[in-house]
Amino acid sequence: MDQINRESVKVPKRILNTLLASLGAGVVPRSGAPYIAIGRKEEIASLLSGLETVAAGGATVRFLIGRYGSGKSFLLQLLRGYALDRGFLTADADLSPERRLCGGSDYGLATYRELMRNLASRAAPDGGALPVILSRHYAALRSELAASGILPESEEFEKQLRMRIYATLSELEGGVGGFDFARVLGEYYAAAMADDREKMSACLRWLRGEFASKTEARRELGFSVSLVIDDDNWYDFIKLWAVFATHLGYQGLILYVDECVNLYKIPNRISRDANYEKLLAIFNDTLQGRAAGLGVIFGGTPQFLEDTRRGLFSYEALRSRLADSRFAEQGYTTLSSPVIRLRRLSDDELLALIARLTHLHAEQVGGEDAVSPEEMITFLQAALARAGAEELVTPREIIRDYLTLLSILHENPGLRFADLLQEKAAAREATVNAEETSSAEKQTRKFEPADLDF
Repeated sequence: MDQINRESVKVPKRILNTLLASLGAGVVPRSGAPYIAIGRKEEIASLLSGLETVAAGGATVRFLIGRYGSGKSFLLQLLRGYALDRGFLTADADLSPERRLCGGSDYGLATYRELMRNLASRAAPDGGALPVILSRHYAALRSELAASGILPESEEFEKQLRMRIYATLSELEGGVGGFDFARVLGEYYAAAMADDREKMSACLRWLRGEFASKTEARRELGFSVSLVIDDDNWYDFIKLWAVFATHLGYQGLILYVDECVNLYKIPNRISRDANYEKLLAIFNDTLQGRAAGLGVIFGGTPQFLEDTRRGLFSYEALRSRLADSRFAEQGYTTLSSPVIRLRRLSDDELLALIARLTHLHAEQVGGEDAVSPEEMITFLQAALARAGAEELVTPREIIRDYLTLLSILHENPGLRFADLLQEKAAAREATVNAEETSSAEKQTRKFEPADLDF
């Protein structure tokens, strides 16, 4: 393993506390990810190249595949931060039993609403950016007109402002749902000119997919619309948002959809295949030029991808597009394919991660590193010494254990690292022995009539 050198890491206190609290609980932090980003350079470079495609007016779709705790969700949040820094709009959502790509009970619409709730820009990186980006665009148009010499108090100012707004929105009318999308946006800007907060709020609700019917939408908006965003058409509006993002001056829209294993878990085959068909439509749209300024990254487990009975490979149209080529079967891999499989972090990378955590913890508590470089190596060796650890130990498990160890050492000044590590090893050995004894007792236990339960 490489020699550990202390790095000068200065993190804002608010971000530092949130970062370490999230990592200690096994939760992916929404901010501060770059401070502990170790390794994955090739994967990151490949995924960032997709941003260049989107910025050039194209579209991309990728599948980030990794085991639970391998750093998949962390990498998605890291990439989200990179996209924001590069001038993209981003939106992210975790799929769940109630959030899918399609299905009854508005499951697909629930995913759209979650994406809109988490819509983010550089000015609003934590989500809720929809009113922010519209207000900034409106303010920018007013500033441009004022700079051209047209006074805000004049009648010509409002006329020219409306012309500029509708010139932008007219280009959206060609897409599915584009006419209503453009009209609601136009009414939002008109309400902004009149300072009608109530109507602005109603327009935002329509754009976020919060109306259940056209009747409800008409009552709240004060004008008729031919449709509302629903389970069937939500992805069409995502494509409209991507186009509109470029008109607002952003590089494009990037979606991060995690926990796709929940599609694999859908018990009904017909419903599961319907979701895979929707995913196929997204795949085809982005790679066949029917979407512009849009990037989609799905995060899932190997089981979600490769299971031939319930995973993506059970759907032949997706299997033929996502399966490894015969060259990959010979040991050759490429990160330019739609599927990126996360490799295990090397020992040196894991050691660098532990060193980074040590420095951040010391910065948080305002002291020196609680663990020496030699002790960091000892901890990692102990973590990797367990049976099967080479394949099964994940960064999440190592991070949680190590942060717990640092907290215990900090709260118990008289405790030595070696003693704590030895106690942990003894406790683990006792647990393993107890499990083996219990298993042996179950195998040798005689069958008794009392065991029957009719």
